[in-house]
Amino acid sequence: MGKTVAEVVVDQLSLLGVKRIYGVVGDAIIGLLDALDKQGKIQFIPVKHESVAAFMASAEAKLTGRLAVCTATMGPGAANLLNGLGDAYSDKAPVLALTGQAPLNKIGTDYQQYVDQQELFKPFATYSANLASEDAIVDLLVKASQISLEQRTVTHISIPKDLFQKETSKKPRKLPSVIEGTTSFQMEDLKEVAEVMKSATKPMILAGAGAANGSSSLEELSKIWGAGILVSLGGKGVFEEMTPQLLQGIGEGGNPYAAEVFKESDVVLLAGVTWWPEGYVPKKARIIQIDTHFENATKSIPVEVGVKGKVEHVVPLLLQSLADYKASSEWLSRIEETKGKWSKQNEEEGQRSGFPVYPSRIVRAIEKTIAEDAVLTLDTGDVTVWFNRNFRPNKQRVLFSGYWRSMGFGLPAAIAAKLEQPEKQVVAVVGDGGIEMTLADLLTATRYNLDITVIVFNNGSLQMEIDKMQAAGDRELGTQLTNPDFVQVAEACGWTGLRAETDSELETILEQAIRTNGPTLVDIPTAQEFFPETK
Repeated sequence: MGKTVAEVVVDQLSLLGVKRIYGVVGDAIIGLLDALDKQGKIQFIPVKHESVAAFMASAEAKLTGRLAVCTATMGPGAANLLNGLGDAYSDKAPVLALTGQAPLNKIGTDYQQYVDQQELFKPFATYSANLASEDAIVDLLVKASQISLEQRTVTHISIPKDLFQKETSKKPRKLPSVIEGTTSFQMEDLKEVAEVMKSATKPMILAGAGAANGSSSLEELSKIWGAGILVSLGGKGVFEEMTPQLLQGIGEGGNPYAAEVFKESDVVLLAGVTWWPEGYVPKKARIIQIDTHFENATKSIPVEVGVKGKVEHVVPLLLQSLADYKASSEWLSRIEETKGKWSKQNEEEGQRSGFPVYPSRIVRAIEKTIAEDAVLTLDTGDVTVWFNRNFRPNKQRVLFSGYWRSMGFGLPAAIAAKLEQPEKQVVAVVGDGGIEMTLADLLTATRYNLDITVIVFNNGSLQMEIDKMQAAGDRELGTQLTNPDFVQVAEACGWTGLRAETDSELETILEQAIRTNGPTLVDIPTAQEFFPETK
């Protein structure tokens, strides 16, 4: 006896380690939902909007590195997935989107909600296919999954609604095992890299999330090489605050004194990062890049030497190659001076008093109250740059919308993170504009009684846009928000709602929120403060 296409889809995804599928119920996927309801291996997580489903899949993939899946019906449902898939595609998260499609005999006609989904998904899906025969389902799923995982990208399969119930004799199969040669580097292989590094008198290291497993060796390298360490926003938490020669972030929201130092550097090592903050970088430095997917990692960075491999495998060999290197004492002094100057100012900014609360004061309170291994999900906007500027990480994991930079990411990411890692403390740091885009999915957290905390920077405006308009001398339009009472909204959705009434009680309020079982929202009236590094 064969199984239906829908049942084979579920079996195949389960074999690949998929634990849940995020989506919104729709007519063209009811066959898939029926199959999901008949088994217990994969959980269907219904949300309020398809963009949230895609954001949740993107966040899960970023957090775990595994294939994550979202689904939607045809037409508007499929179209609504695109924003979240844009985030996954831009940040190299392995996500598979499954969408319903018109019946086979209606494809290409004026059938309601029909659209050529392969064209629709083309900007964000490295691979997109429409199932034309029930016997091709395993081949398409295996191909899409393999491409997603190997290239860390988005793939998409549309399935005509009538094919879900068709029976097939095809059986699920595992992906082929791929043995990578990232551990087989020899010092001789890195001779060119070592020669470039030895030419440095003012070296710098820029690290991202891809350097997480190599942080200790990078710290040792910075000492031997005499290099300052900068991190992307994704690299927050890779190094502890007290790491010698760590200058924290670069770019808008980073260490305001780091750009001057970075621009002077003559050799830069990019470790597990593809981001290159234009306007903050050296123009004549020789650049080395280490990345596991180097062919997709350059992002227009003028790299001289690239190494395809893992930071934790490559850097120990570079340490050996630099055994006789003499670091510049003058450059080290410059780095330490810059580190000390910013550390002092950062501490002072985090103590600034007043009400509504200064953004840096909120960041400092978050820093003081969260667990050292918490998962932080960050929305996009003014909250992002203040967090990047003032947050001094311990070992926390930070999830955010990197290249796509979409508002509305914070809450969906927190829900997905808690579903995936229920033992972790999960805190979403959001602006009022960002949370308003996904308020309906407060109810998704309620449905699963998720113990998450959402902290709202409530300044009644799209402050980042205000800052940019002011910096450009433009008139402001549409930047002031009409906000609800977030505490009452949260409580109406079954959450615990709290509000800070003074800046002195921030830590107490946040500790209470974190201790509270179930979903909790903290509304913090926030000052409309011009961000000092706005360009």
